[in-house]
Formats: sequence, C-alpha cells, structure tokens
Amino acid sequence: MQSIYAMHQSNSDSIEKEEKFLYHSIDNIHNLYLTILSALIEIQKHEVDFLEKSKKKFLATPQELNPNTKFIDNPVFSILSESNSLSMAFAEKKITNWDLNDDYIILLLNDIKANDLYKEYMEKKSTSFEEDRDFIVQLFTDVIAPNEKLYEYFEDHKLTWIDDIPLVNTTIQRQIMNLKSPSQEFKALRLYKDEDDKEFVKQIFRKTVLNESVLEVEYVDKTPNWDKDRIAEIDTIILKMAICEFLKFPSIPYKVTINEYIEIAKEYSTPKSSIFINGILDGLVKRYQDENRPLKAGRGLL
Repeated sequence: MQSIYAMHQSNSDSIEKEEKFLYHSIDNIHNLYLTILSALIEIQKHEVDFLEKSKKKFLATPQELNPNTKFIDNPVFSILSESNSLSMAFAEKKITNWDLNDDYIILLLNDIKANDLYKEYMEKKSTSFEEDRDFIVQLFTDVIAPNEKLYEYFEDHKLTWIDDIPLVNTTIQRQIMNLKSPSQEFKALRLYKDEDDKEFVKQIFRKTVLNESVLEVEYVDKTPNWDKDRIAEIDTIILKMAICEFLKFPSIPYKVTINEYIEIAKEYSTPKSSIFINGILDGLVKRYQDENRPLKAGRGLL
C-alpha cells in the first residue's frame, strides 16, 4: 500500500524501481527484528561486564564483591545468546548496531534497574523457568519496547522502521512467550515463509498497479454518497488492493482480505475509513457471490 502510494505521489511509472524499494523495505523489517533481539543479548552482556568490573574496584563493597546475579543468569538470555540460528542471522545481515551505539544499551539497562519489576524479580530467592520467562516478556513489554530513546535511535537509523516496530515487538514478545524450557532452541524467524510468500508480495503489487483503472470500476458506482474525487487517496489504494485480492487471488478467503484491509485502513487512513471500506467490500462480496464471481477455493470462505 505504501509503495503504491509512493508511486502516486511521485508520478512514477517505474514498477521495477518501486518493486525493488518494496523488497528492500520488507528486508529491513527482518533487520529490525534481529537488531532488537541483539539488543536483548547485549543488555545481558553489558551487565555481566559491569559486575565484573565492579568486583575489581580497589575499594569494592561487599555487595560488589558478591553481586546478585539473578538477572544475568536468567535462562532466556542464555537461550538467545546460544542460538546458532540467531548467530548466523546476525552474521549474514551484519547486525552490529550496538558496537558503536552501546550508550543505548546502557540507557536501557539503567531504565531496567530503576523499574519496580526488576527490583521485585531480584528480591525473589528462586523462580521457575516460567517465571523467568514471564519476567523477560514483561520487561520487554513495559520497559524495552516503549523506550523513547530506543525509538529515536530506530527513527534516526532507518525511517521506514517506525511503521514496523509494533509488528516486530509483538513477534518477539510471542516468540519468547512460547519458550517452554531452558533447553529449547530459539530459531530466528525467516523473512518469508516460503517462495510463494515472497511471490505474493510481487503479484499483489504488480496486479494492483497494472489494473488500477479496471479495479476502480468495481467500486466507483457503488459509492452513491461519495464522488470518487472525494475519496481519500489512501482509501482508493486500499480498495483497489482488496478488490485485486478478490479477483486475482482465488485461494484467499473473502473475509481474510476484508479483515486485513480494514486493519490497514484503521492504521493509515481517516477515522471513518475502515467503516466506509468495510461497507464497500462487503457489498462487493455479496454481489460476487450472487454472480458466482470469482470462484474462491480456500478455507474460511464467507
């Protein structure tokens, strides 16, 4: 949707150029995912280093000589740092963001230590793996993910990441929550599930762009209270993409398409756009079903 919108705004007719940028932007989502995971690993490493340096002070206190290692011993950190899958992904994508920006890791550590969640956890004498895991999940949700300084770093480093942060944070949160034991291997998610997944990106983009005038005909006379020139440009793109899925992708259920584009409208368009788009798409589905057009062949069909 954003790539098609960019084409409209720049009056570009180079599908190849925009498609290349589209793939590049999607690839950067995976880089963001790996960067955030690497931050978790670096947080633990920095705390280990801090405790070791504190022990070597000339006038180290008893607490510094015998520190509470509950935080750095959390098994979730070990699972992440010992993951071959993550190590290979970091190397392949050259994820080294924190080598030159470790001040952000220190800021995160300070915020973590100042949080009541951390203090309560450190005071517990013993915990189960489930409690250790839940602590990391809660720490990530309440302290790390919403950190303003980290957000500013991501915004400065790569502007396209801003829209991707909620998706990536939710993905990481779920992955950690799904850990069941300290011996479980953490596997870095692939960017695409398979080649069909990647091909879909290309096809939905190309088929929408190359058929915009045809797709517009499907809804333009179905909005009696709206002149087509009054419909927000984002809404027209969303409608065209959804209708493209209706007509060109028979394996995708109608309700899946409608739900996806309603969510996109809520995120990127006007407050009333999702209701407007839902009404148009729902009406089109009923018409298509009456006409038996197109023939859908997937699960969860309306």
